[in-house]
Amino acid sequence: MALVLHSRRMKLAGLLAGFLLLLAGMLASILYGIHTFGAKELWLAYTQFDESDAHIIITNTRVPRALIAAAVGGSLAMAGAIMQVLTKNPLASPSIFGINAGAVLFIVIALAILGSSLTMNGMVWIALAGAAFTSLLVFTLGMQGRSGFEPMRLTLAGASVAAFASSITSGIMLVNKQSLEAALFWMVGSVSGRQIDHLLIVLPYLVIGWVLSFGLAGSLNVMALGDDSAKSLGQRMMLIRAASVLAVVFLAGSSVATAGPIAFIGLIVPHLCRFLVGNDYRWLLPYCALSGAILLVCADLVSRFILMPKEVPVGVATALIGVPFLIHVARRRNHA
Repeated sequence: MALVLHSRRMKLAGLLAGFLLLLAGMLASILYGIHTFGAKELWLAYTQFDESDAHIIITNTRVPRALIAAAVGGSLAMAGAIMQVLTKNPLASPSIFGINAGAVLFIVIALAILGSSLTMNGMVWIALAGAAFTSLLVFTLGMQGRSGFEPMRLTLAGASVAAFASSITSGIMLVNKQSLEAALFWMVGSVSGRQIDHLLIVLPYLVIGWVLSFGLAGSLNVMALGDDSAKSLGQRMMLIRAASVLAVVFLAGSSVATAGPIAFIGLIVPHLCRFLVGNDYRWLLPYCALSGAILLVCADLVSRFILMPKEVPVGVATALIGVPFLIHVARRRNHA
């Protein structure tokens, strides 16, 4: 595969350009929307806060929203890249682990039991627990059998758990309609209405996921060569797989807990980054982190203008981009 960036110098320059593009995207996300502000207003909001509507919107809504979009987008993209090598499936994404379905199920159960007394911070913790529980359940099921871990069994286990969790969720929502409205907005996936506290709750887990992922980059390169080659090179495959799953749990679970199940970021971004820098995970993961952050920040910005003055959840915007891309990838694999 011919790479766009083939030398170390070009890849470093690409990372710097991506970082600057992310900063520009976040600045645009803070300044533009239903209410438009200038850069001076942003500066004054943090240096001379006067409790005006503009300063409150900037500090309490726009800045947290941009930071959450960047953190969630980058984390989902990294999780998708790891899942694709872990399952040996180019169409794999965090949803294949049942992470989205498990988090939604836990939220709906909590809403059915606690009702309106469940706070947004509480929802984040419950969603994180649901995502982690279902991920570890799928991984445990994927290890069952005499042959131990198999990517196909992991994929089937994830699909089965996701379908089971979705069915239970639908049943609870039909029986308890009071939980429907509160859960529906969260289920679509959005960074709107989230506060900086929601990001701070999951930030330690995201950091663990980032550190773990970058630490595994070299081992993921070996894993991509195949089990036999990796074993012949002395790799401890079960340990690497367990660490990879743990990284996905931290990255995707924390992201879903913060912003809901935002689809397609984990699928689209790794493919685009492979086109730029190839399959070397030492470069692929940093590029995924930056590109995923840029994509979700820009998608969130665009979602504000689709039905102005109403906002479209960013999960809908990423789906509009992701479905054609998914069809393109599937067709390319069929004709390969």
